[in-house]
Amino acid sequence: MGTSAFAVPPLEAVAALPHELVAVYTQPPRPAGRGHQMRKSPVHETAERLGLEVRTPPSLKDEASQAAFRRLDADIAIVASYGLILRKPILDAPRLGCFNLHASLLPRWRGAAPIQRAIEAGDRETGITVFRMEEGLDTGPMLHRAPLPIAADETASRLHDRLARLAAECLPPVRRAVAAGPAPRGPPAPVPAVRSARPRSSAGPPETRRRPGSPHRVRCHRCLRGRRRSPGRRGRRASGGAAGSSARRLGPGPRTAGPPGSPPGGSGVDGSSQRQPGAYGCPSASSGRSSPPRSPG
Repeated sequence: MGTSAFAVPPLEAVAALPHELVAVYTQPPRPAGRGHQMRKSPVHETAERLGLEVRTPPSLKDEASQAAFRRLDADIAIVASYGLILRKPILDAPRLGCFNLHASLLPRWRGAAPIQRAIEAGDRETGITVFRMEEGLDTGPMLHRAPLPIAADETASRLHDRLARLAAECLPPVRRAVAAGPAPRGPPAPVPAVRSARPRSSAGPPETRRRPGSPHRVRCHRCLRGRRRSPGRRGRRASGGAAGSSARRLGPGPRTAGPPGSPPGGSGVDGSSQRQPGAYGCPSASSGRSSPPRSPG
């Protein structure tokens, strides 16, 4: 049961195991792209390529969908980035239960976007946690944990791909453990919330917050790595049709110049000055705080 590209390597690993894969559940095709054409999910496309039965119910809350799931008479259900809520009738249908492949070392970063949250918080390690699903949010007995270090310059997309491959590698030992029937470990214990400290005046004058390695730049660096697909180079088309590009360093270092004719202080691909508030709610690297752009004149 999965939808996004994160679930593709686990699906391929499950299909390669010596057992019968009765069905693949994924979210239905949705409009995507400029033409808003109906597009199948990555899991849907992969399952069809492997010759597997695909089911795309828009919800699993109604009795008809739950009855169809029970009729599969499955021993176990593997869930990875599915995107639909699984009620108790679905969780109780497989004989051995439903097991989730979660992209963090629980109990840290429950819920959505654990990959981005780990990077933005400056975590040095993340991983995959396999646990038996319950009605709570990412709660239940843990069966397997596989740690993975986070590189200093790693982006969310790169870490996403590494964790997806690690999730696939976790499936053979999990299958053996479930078949052997070991007593699972207890549910994850709650941990105190992690809060990043704000820079204080005792750390130095305001100018020090703008230097490479300052707390402000480190936070922006983490924010960009956690939200961007890839670092560094960006491209655009010039008016004459030739491909032009502007390179910006993704890191807590000095700014680089933008394309010819850009405003002083560097600019992005769209020509907007770096002095305006950064993307995704990050403050501007030059001002040290977020503020709305000034009106002309």
